Amino acid sequence: MMNRNKKAKRVLMGAVILAVTVVIAAAALAQEPAATSRIDRLKTQIERVIRGRGGHVGVAVKHIESGESLAVNGDMIFPLASAFKVPVLVELLYQVQEGRFSLDDEISIEKSDQHLGSGMISNLAAPGLKLSVLNMAHFMMMISDNSATDILLGKVGPANVNARLKSLGIEGMSVNRTCQKLITDFLALRSPARTPEEIKAAIVKFGENPEDSATPLAMNILIEKITKKEILTPDYCDLVLAIMRKCETGEKRIKGELPRGTNVAHKTGTIAGTVNDCGILFLPDGAGRVVLTVLSKDFTDDTADVEAIIAKIARFVYDYFYFTK
Repeated sequence: MMNRNKKAKRVLMGAVILAVTVVIAAAALAQEPAATSRIDRLKTQIERVIRGRGGHVGVAVKHIESGESLAVNGDMIFPLASAFKVPVLVELLYQVQEGRFSLDDEISIEKSDQHLGSGMISNLAAPGLKLSVLNMAHFMMMISDNSATDILLGKVGPANVNARLKSLGIEGMSVNRTCQKLITDFLALRSPARTPEEIKAAIVKFGENPEDSATPLAMNILIEKITKKEILTPDYCDLVLAIMRKCETGEKRIKGELPRGTNVAHKTGTIAGTVNDCGILFLPDGAGRVVLTVLSKDFTDDTADVEAIIAKIARFVYDYFYFTK
């Protein structure tokens, strides 16, 4: 009888110890931070790339098929530079769709239409030069031709571009000035500057202007709508993507560290401490499509240094979605 009691006590004691152990373990687990999700690890990697740089960088990422997304400084306002040509193209095609003019309509180029900055049109002989609206759009997007852009912006009207963005539910993006005005506005700030501090101050002041700016999230939403064919007609969305695939500028930005031959449709922008790139990565092997926007401001670094930041971010994004989807 005594042996039975001792055995029962040992069983009871073991059960108590087991119960206490389970409770302690559960409490310890409850106090441990939750394991970092994979997308949070990607965000952390991006934050490491941009931390401690000489300017500000904003990033927005979205995988179309899964809906997985992230943003770093996603609501911060950045100068668009030539990336504003994306919403200009969208408005242009809306007006063609509405029958206001045709892509085949020809535009005569006058000497006064040849503007400062990037492109080819300013190097050609004018008058005596005509280009179709479609070819103007190709010049605007493929080689970021400022003269073509300013002609098309004058045709569609900045107010109409902004009204269209609003009608599409896109907040945090505006298009206001021609490329020529953007450049002359910056030169007015930059020309008197002599010291590194004065140059930095001019760049920062230019970046504070809310005109011709966007948040990374706003640009990403617009490109997502194009990619998913939620705006315009499907054919015109396909045309936008086809033109963006032909982009010849910024080869060392989003495309800089991606595997050779990666299918990317994108648009760059560069001015006054700003180095931008935004577009869509078409991943191989059915891994889906990723919309990526990287905007920057306030940099006095060489353009190549900021391009390297964009390239590194794009490679992290590519690897994450390719190997997890």
